[in-house]
Amino acid sequence: MERLSTTNLLPEAFQGARDDLAGQIGLVWQQVRTPLVVPLLRVAVVVCLAMSLMLFVERVYMGVVIVFVKLFGRRPERRYKWEPITDDVEMGNSAYPMVLVQIPMYNEKEVYQLSIGAACGLSWPSDRIIIQVLDDSTDPEMVMMECERWASKGVDIRYEIRDNRNGYKAGALKEGMKHSYVKQCDYVAIFDADFQPEPDFLWRTIPFLLHNPEIALVQARWKFVNSDECLMTRVQEMSLDYHFTVEQEVGSSTYAFFGFNGTAGVWRIAALNEAGGWKDRTTVEDMDLAVRASLKGWKFVYLSYVKVKNELPSTFKAYRYQQHRWSCGPANLFRKMVMEIVRNKKVSLWKKVHVIYSFFFVRKIVAHVVTFVFYCVVIPATVLVPEVEIPKWGAIYVPSIITLLNAVGTPRFFSKFKLKYATLFLNPIN
Repeated sequence: MERLSTTNLLPEAFQGARDDLAGQIGLVWQQVRTPLVVPLLRVAVVVCLAMSLMLFVERVYMGVVIVFVKLFGRRPERRYKWEPITDDVEMGNSAYPMVLVQIPMYNEKEVYQLSIGAACGLSWPSDRIIIQVLDDSTDPEMVMMECERWASKGVDIRYEIRDNRNGYKAGALKEGMKHSYVKQCDYVAIFDADFQPEPDFLWRTIPFLLHNPEIALVQARWKFVNSDECLMTRVQEMSLDYHFTVEQEVGSSTYAFFGFNGTAGVWRIAALNEAGGWKDRTTVEDMDLAVRASLKGWKFVYLSYVKVKNELPSTFKAYRYQQHRWSCGPANLFRKMVMEIVRNKKVSLWKKVHVIYSFFFVRKIVAHVVTFVFYCVVIPATVLVPEVEIPKWGAIYVPSIITLLNAVGTPRFFSKFKLKYATLFLNPIN
């Protein structure tokens, strides 16, 4: 059989340039651009513009709601019963509910003393509070010694370790709830290792749970102590301030539902157990628990005026790990729970729509897809394919308005940055 030559296999257009790799690539590009790349890119532009409009409408809607909340003063104290806890001469300290404070940590050498010290410094009757340190560190000696130091001062602090790290944070919290002394507790406050609550934290949050049996969670706001460390922390501050100032406030005021932030919150233990406790099936165990508790009919309250100090990731490695967890986890959880939400009969239709469309689809999926695909792939690709045009409103106006709305939670942003830097960093960095 006669050997086939490359000349017979290649089109005539390639024969003159078969020895020139760059020329061959150029010819391939010219042949596939018009029939393949241009149509695909046009479809991508239409899809991204549609998702941008969805995100834009969601931002405007939340902006209208937050203005209504601020103008009409829909503070949590007006929507729910709140009374300060007072001393009872006859009952003594037994009138106060029993509170468990959990601090999960893993190799937190820089901040473990601050977090344990802040938890032990919480103002509450000493016989009605238990501090539980859940340490998965590879070298637990320092944390154990710190717990022993506070125990010597009369603080009821329990140091708990595991022989494995199954389930990571969710696994540690789940194991922590199994101890016998937890059964006597009514509420559990959770603080990550880099969080430092103020001494009056429990006095300001527990009354909502005590006087309103339908409330399962009281969530506080994060206060960033290192927001001015670098450009990355400043941009993170703007994004997270919007989350707390607008997203959490809107969810609390309208549907009594929002995603638990995993820390700086107080749970009713009965609600936590009814929802099935902690599960490690996704990387967003806090959101998983919140959705399951909401489907049981429990309500959540967000307190924007109660702030807990913490630190933002200041290195790209830490930031990338955090964003990967926050981006992939919700999508995975949505895939696992969407049908459970649809079939649920304890919540209203509007709340289902809010959870499925607004909370999950637009904020957790569309927002991340648009910020990466549109700004990092589609727009740069149109530079190479001039036949595909992006409308000015889609490339400039809508992203700029979304960025401005994102910045409302951080008013000082306008005095430190220009809009173009916000658009350049906030959108692609996600």
